Amino acid sequence: METTYDDILYGELVLRQPADGPRVNVDTIILAAYCKIRRGEKVLELGSAHGAVALLLGRRYPHALSIEGLEVQKELWELSKQNALENDLADKVSFRQGDLRDVRKLYRSQSFDVVVVNPPYDEVDRSRPSPNLREATARHGTFCTFDDVAKAAKFLLRNKGRLYLVMRAKRLAEVCGKLIQNGLQPRSLRIVHPKPSSDASVFLMMATRSCGVGMMVEPPLYIHNCDGSYTEELLKAYRIGDSLCRY
Repeated sequence: METTYDDILYGELVLRQPADGPRVNVDTIILAAYCKIRRGEKVLELGSAHGAVALLLGRRYPHALSIEGLEVQKELWELSKQNALENDLADKVSFRQGDLRDVRKLYRSQSFDVVVVNPPYDEVDRSRPSPNLREATARHGTFCTFDDVAKAAKFLLRNKGRLYLVMRAKRLAEVCGKLIQNGLQPRSLRIVHPKPSSDASVFLMMATRSCGVGMMVEPPLYIHNCDGSYTEELLKAYRIGDSLCRY
């Protein structure tokens, strides 16, 4: 596998990534910035790929008790371990190879305070998967559906635990339905637009297990201003000391 060696967040991390994907993009950065991790919490990222989100959380939240990533693909899992070592985060962030559909074999029920996931944006029966296996797994759900993700999160989260995710905007209604069906309640929603005049591209969501009902709809996040420059709100996601979390 050919890899590149790239600065992330102005050098806060230096990551080895597959040259032909999956790779860090804006969605990776805003998801990590949308999460809020409290002191002493245990965190698990499902589908951690080469480790970017988990490692960004490790850098942002050194007070977390532990941060772990679960990745099904061996090549990406090996990259994530290497990235943890090279960024001096191996004592805080660990990685395990495994399939999120098998979480009942890998973890005890209610083992985590926070679960984070950037799930595949499309599913096999609705899209044409990439011929690249790594990309197809990350983007087209060849190894899991969103229903699988929701079931895994429900099993893993403690009562009042939080799930953070980013997903394609057109799947908002489906995602809310699947979460509720699996015992998770959407609690906070932030829609992301490329610019003020554009339709939404993705959304950020926080859902909880066994923690009431009612969802707060936050102000939209715009990636670009009308003149094409990055918005100040988006730039917060690229600074370790700032956050997109509004609650």
